[in-house]
Amino acid sequence: MAPFEQILAQSSFSKEDLICLLNSSDKERLMLFEKAKEVKAAFVGKKVYFRGLIEYSNYCKKNCYYCGIRSGNSRFARYCMTDAEVLEAVDYAYRNDYASIVIQSGEQTNKAFVTKIESLLRRIHQQTDGRIHVTLSLGEQSEETYRRWFEAGAHRYLLRIEVSNPSLYSKLHPNNLSHDYHRRLDALKTLRKAGYQVGTGVMIGLPFQTISDLADDLLFFRDFDIDMAGMGPYIEHADTPLYQYKDQLLPLKTRFDLSLKMVAILRIMMKNINIAATTAMQTIDQQGREKALMVGANVIMPNLTPVKYRQDYLLYENKPCLDEEAEECKSCLEARIHMAGDTIGYGEWGDSKHHSERNT
Repeated sequence: MAPFEQILAQSSFSKEDLICLLNSSDKERLMLFEKAKEVKAAFVGKKVYFRGLIEYSNYCKKNCYYCGIRSGNSRFARYCMTDAEVLEAVDYAYRNDYASIVIQSGEQTNKAFVTKIESLLRRIHQQTDGRIHVTLSLGEQSEETYRRWFEAGAHRYLLRIEVSNPSLYSKLHPNNLSHDYHRRLDALKTLRKAGYQVGTGVMIGLPFQTISDLADDLLFFRDFDIDMAGMGPYIEHADTPLYQYKDQLLPLKTRFDLSLKMVAILRIMMKNINIAATTAMQTIDQQGREKALMVGANVIMPNLTPVKYRQDYLLYENKPCLDEEAEECKSCLEARIHMAGDTIGYGEWGDSKHHSERNT
């Protein structure tokens, strides 16, 4: 057996193994993808779960150097969806058997925001008779806030670490307490303590990032024992400080290829977690999300945000599907999922099997 095949046959990977897998090309790369496909089929099946995405607000108190909706960017309109708009999107998800939604927003921690989200969660639970599971992606909050939202009906929480290397993290954020790496880690631990299925993720192909950093990201996921992951290629935004390094970035195709490898390796490492096929993959490759599904992803997020707001929720440039209404997005994703050889788990929450097994 060749050395690369020996690595793939192992039950766990060292950092050196991961670097080898991330550097794979041609035949080895195809072997990696085929292995991930087999693991996905065996441990989570060929079913893909919808998470209807509601981009609730682009107000954000953070000023992260990579993000288009950072507080320091004044070149677009700020918005916050009304309760009626949120509940209309939830109703669409409910009527179309999505069974699960994601409420995402720029980070806010004020009392009014916390109370509004709690109220919306209770109304969603009441409106759908508890049949819609809610994932939140609302940034770092206090333990009290996390517990209030959990008790109001949220079940999952996505808080991306973005990079697990503290030194690199400091290059991507302002140097203040609000953007502290260890505060981010503490928030992830608090989410686990509060009872959530906890998800995190990283950007792939950042300025200053190395293959060694990506290997460490994968080990971070394993050591933190995450329940779900959302990760994809870094795509620059002209209205951010990191844009000055655009000429030093890896080519888009290379960033996309590395993202597929990260999905595949993570599937092999953590066999029964949920992994999202992110929209950023499709930004680079028109079949990006299908390709992610074929190498290990099993979650996809149709956008339910009203079209009038989507141009103002651009975390990165060239985001696809900005003018697609919910029904168009649904039809498109159904076709993409079937092209990838999977089926859709309509009416199913699609909870993380990893979370269930750990808690039983």
